[in-house]
Amino acid sequence: MRLTELFTKTSKTAPADEVAKNAQLLIRAGFIYKDMAGVYTYLPLGKRVLDNITQIIREEMNQIGGNEISMTALQQKDVWEASGRWNEDVMDVWFKTKLANGSELGLAPTHEEPLTQLMKNFIHSYKDLPVYPYQFQIKFRNELRSKSGLMRGREFWMKDLYSFSRSQQEHDDFYEKISKAYACIYDRLGIGEKTYKTFASGGSFTKYSHEFQTLSPVGEDTVYVHAERGIAINEEVYTDEVLADLGINKDELVKETAIEVGNIFTLGTRFSDALDLTFTDEDGIAKPVIMGSYGIGPSRIMGLLAEHFADDKGLVWPEVVAPAKVYIVSIGGEEVIKRADDLYEKLMSKGIEVLYDDRDLRPGEKFADSELMGIPHRITVSDRLIADDKYEYTLRSSGQTNILTLEQVIAKLG
Repeated sequence: MRLTELFTKTSKTAPADEVAKNAQLLIRAGFIYKDMAGVYTYLPLGKRVLDNITQIIREEMNQIGGNEISMTALQQKDVWEASGRWNEDVMDVWFKTKLANGSELGLAPTHEEPLTQLMKNFIHSYKDLPVYPYQFQIKFRNELRSKSGLMRGREFWMKDLYSFSRSQQEHDDFYEKISKAYACIYDRLGIGEKTYKTFASGGSFTKYSHEFQTLSPVGEDTVYVHAERGIAINEEVYTDEVLADLGINKDELVKETAIEVGNIFTLGTRFSDALDLTFTDEDGIAKPVIMGSYGIGPSRIMGLLAEHFADDKGLVWPEVVAPAKVYIVSIGGEEVIKRADDLYEKLMSKGIEVLYDDRDLRPGEKFADSELMGIPHRITVSDRLIADDKYEYTLRSSGQTNILTLEQVIAKLG
């Protein structure tokens, strides 16, 4: 993409009421636009980052047998009344509205009920199980406060996968499989070393659920980390009973601040009982389906990465999620522009995503924007170097600079 073709612009300031570092950086870099508290528009570069995060999650979900679907955001109240969760006293984050005929609807905060209802059309026999549908969709939650940028929104992107199993053992086997898939996702995103599978309350479904918590000074949760075992305990279940269950002593744990980046829940038959989702087993006996729910927020992860991978100059994206791999800066006259154009075409022909700063601006402005946007690699084409057929290469994460030939540039980026 040529920056002269990009309608967005960078800014030296963010909205005065935006206190979260991730949102400030993303707004200044032209990745997102703040519509209101907790509600953001993803601009072209931000949409690329979100899509890259989503694709990593998609690949890992497909690897374990997930079937991607796309469900409706508008919700009829009857299936939620069946489970008891239409009432705001039970679920206090509803956004509700009405049709022109007066029928009341809700905007989905999650999808256990409607998906359970949907699967009644497809699950009848033990031969129809197990199944693992999932989706990427905007969820709506009427949060009381929303001051953490992308990390706590009233409208946000969520990957939610639901498992439908014949037995508790079949469910438990998948639960462990998706737990490992989540670990792969965080490793690929560059936050695996700081992310811990965390024991949390299982609510009415099971003794424990599990969150995935990434250590961060801006996190809203307190966890107790056992680094050697690679697990943590959420403060809400930090009791002697839990420590005994896990065989852990208090002096083995370190108190940390963290942000939740995923969760996995055993649902049992809570929703299949409420909505009468059953299957006939090998002996012809009707049984309720065992369910699980597994969430990851791509938009929340984007906010965390913006917080975690940044310096005093701006964003420092991991290459796997960056909106482009390389940023080309042209400094000089017609010959420089020609060389930069040629480099742009060569890199694009090799499938390398490029942001080409072909704007008529001062060099300092171009360099500042490249650093604010956080593109991993920068190539500078200048009058000073083209006489020797050389290019200046800079690695964003370290600021290290080298003078390279065209062949060396292509080899480094290829």
